[in-house]
Amino acid sequence: MGWLFSARFNAIIAIILFAALSRMLPHPPNFTAIGAMALFAGAFLPIAIAWFVPVAAMIVSDLVINNTVYADFYNQFVWATPGAAWSMLAVALIAVLGSKLLAKVSLPRMLGASLSASLVFFLVSNIGSWLTLDIYPNTVSGLITAYIAAIPFFGNTVLGDMFFCAILFGGFALMPSRWRSFNVSA
Repeated sequence: MGWLFSARFNAIIAIILFAALSRMLPHPPNFTAIGAMALFAGAFLPIAIAWFVPVAAMIVSDLVINNTVYADFYNQFVWATPGAAWSMLAVALIAVLGSKLLAKVSLPRMLGASLSASLVFFLVSNIGSWLTLDIYPNTVSGLITAYIAAIPFFGNTVLGDMFFCAILFGGFALMPSRWRSFNVSA
C-alpha cells in the first residue's frame, strides 16, 4: 500500500484526471482521451484499481459535462445517460486489456492496444446504444443498424485513442525518473 502515497501514483492519477477533464474541451465527435485513459490506468495501476480509477473519472466528467455542456439538452440534472453503464463497462474492459497488453510498454504494443481499445469501445458502447435507445429495434437487424450508424464515428475514436495514448504515455515517459521509478503494477 506504500505505492498509494508515492509520487508515481500521484502522477498517474493526475494524468488520468487530465485525460478525463480534456473531455470538456471542444473536440470532434469521439475524438477523446477515454480509451487512452483506460489503457494508461491498466498499464500503470494495480489491476485491483486499474478499472475503477478511469470509470470513476468518467462518472465525474460525465456528471460535469451532462449538467454544463449539455444542460440545455437535458433540461434537468442528469446523474447518468441511458447508455452510460455500457460506456463504463467498455472503459473497465479497456483498462483490463491495458493491464494485459501493456505489461511492458512499447510503441508496437501501444499501437495494438490502442486499436484494440477503439474496437472494444465501439463494440460495447454500440450494443449499449442498441439496447437502451428506442431508435433501434431489439432485433439482429437493429443491432446491425446500430453498428452501421456508428461507423462514421469509429475513425475519430481510433485517431483520438492513438493521439491521447501518445500524449499520456509520452508525457509519463518524459516525467522525472523519481516519479516513474516505483513499480505499482505488482
